[in-house]
Amino acid sequence: MNLELKKSYYYKLHKELIAQHPPADRDQCRLLQLDKITGKIQHSKFPAIVDLIQPDDVLVINTSKVIPARLYGNKTTGAKTEILLLRKSNAQQSWECLVKPANKLKIDDEIHFRDSSDKIVLTGKILSYKPEGIREIEFTWNGSPPQNSDMLGFLDILDSIGHVPLPPYIKRDKGSETDKDKLFYQTIYADTPGSAAAPTAGMHFTEDIMAKIAAKGVRIVPVILHIGIDTFRPVKADNIRDHNMHSEFCSVPEKTAEIINQAKNKGGRIFSVGTTVVRTVESFADRDTKQIRSGSQWSQLFIYPGFEFVITDGLLTNFHLPESSLLMLVSALGGYESIMKAYKEAVEQRYRFFSYGDAMLIT
Repeated sequence: MNLELKKSYYYKLHKELIAQHPPADRDQCRLLQLDKITGKIQHSKFPAIVDLIQPDDVLVINTSKVIPARLYGNKTTGAKTEILLLRKSNAQQSWECLVKPANKLKIDDEIHFRDSSDKIVLTGKILSYKPEGIREIEFTWNGSPPQNSDMLGFLDILDSIGHVPLPPYIKRDKGSETDKDKLFYQTIYADTPGSAAAPTAGMHFTEDIMAKIAAKGVRIVPVILHIGIDTFRPVKADNIRDHNMHSEFCSVPEKTAEIINQAKNKGGRIFSVGTTVVRTVESFADRDTKQIRSGSQWSQLFIYPGFEFVITDGLLTNFHLPESSLLMLVSALGGYESIMKAYKEAVEQRYRFFSYGDAMLIT
């Protein structure tokens, strides 16, 4: 099997296994446990994670918060337009956005966004073209371009007119996400706005489970990776080495780095909650000292089999799309054969897949 070929990461998934709604309670999902050394697979419920993480371990979480990043507006001509905010691009309120229909929007075109009273509360102006339907858009309100300090004002507007940026495989009528979507498509510990999609592995945690894990002596530490375009972008290149990862902003606090390094020095395990955490901690890893440094940067790290993990020992994750960069990442950590076997078994056992689906713990 040539693991550099995209087709090596294909598996057959029945559409009815793609979870369309969150569970009744966050932690009421199934948990597939995979031992990356032996390849042994076990099945349990998510609350079992409390017993699977030991006191010397560190649990690393991504505290990025999903913003109401999907907006519906109209051009000056009245034509309907949909945009998805991907990432803030400079000190003004200029953002890279996925735009539909992209080919109908030209430089200097304006898009108006209205509130429930039909009042224009936000205006976007097309500044530049980028590949694959992405446009740079500058947003204004109150008559002038806001400064960076006005970010909170922008978020207030998004809260009033924006929609939950559910991924395309979760089927909803346009703009018809439910109150449950608004609640569940976010982790309970999210505190730093900036993501265009949720770090979904963390959505299973409840306050009770977090408290039980912490009570064991497990250190729970934050990092940030603001999720952008690659969550929505499939691997198109036949040879995965030709895949171009877009950059995403991530950061590791000094205290987080200190706790991780102490645990590694004492033989403790580092558990990443989600692939975004893996990409973050490995982006800040020093491959000579086998330590992690603190700081902030833009990362384009693409992890696939053959990658040498420095920080990550275990991973909590959901089940990912066929031929996706995320499936390649988990194959690198869990072992390609073991991961593909686990996915086959998950399909046979009718696990729920993708964002609102069940979980996998690789140890």
